[in-house]
Amino acid sequence: MERLVSNSPLDTEKIGEELALHLKGTEVIALFGGLGMGKTAFTRGLCRGLGVDGGVSSPTFALVNEYSGKFNIYHFDMYRVTTWDDLYSTGFFDYIGNGVLVIEWSENIEGALPDDAVKITISRGENDDQRIFEIEG
Repeated sequence: MERLVSNSPLDTEKIGEELALHLKGTEVIALFGGLGMGKTAFTRGLCRGLGVDGGVSSPTFALVNEYSGKFNIYHFDMYRVTTWDDLYSTGFFDYIGNGVLVIEWSENIEGALPDDAVKITISRGENDDQRIFEIEG
């Protein structure tokens, strides 16, 4: 497990950019962490690292935002997904293997994540701005 510390939203974006350098194009990146932990900032950096020029925003109401860069990126928000029927209705399983999936609120679908998913837990550090990233996979 790798442990990284972010002291600002810009640091969080840089962590995402750095991870992007190591992707092959079909990874599932499962983000765990509460409200305001920096999941979308991380995703913004990851997308920038993969050559996405436009803005990246939370897919809270759309459930999935799609971005084109070096690879296709599918940015999911599973906050409101509470049942298997909900999950199937997002088309989640159809996206696996067709690009990089970045999933906010992965705790809601943990049982459906592929075994090789990259799991990133984000928690508050010593102050309101600091975040601890624990990366597995």
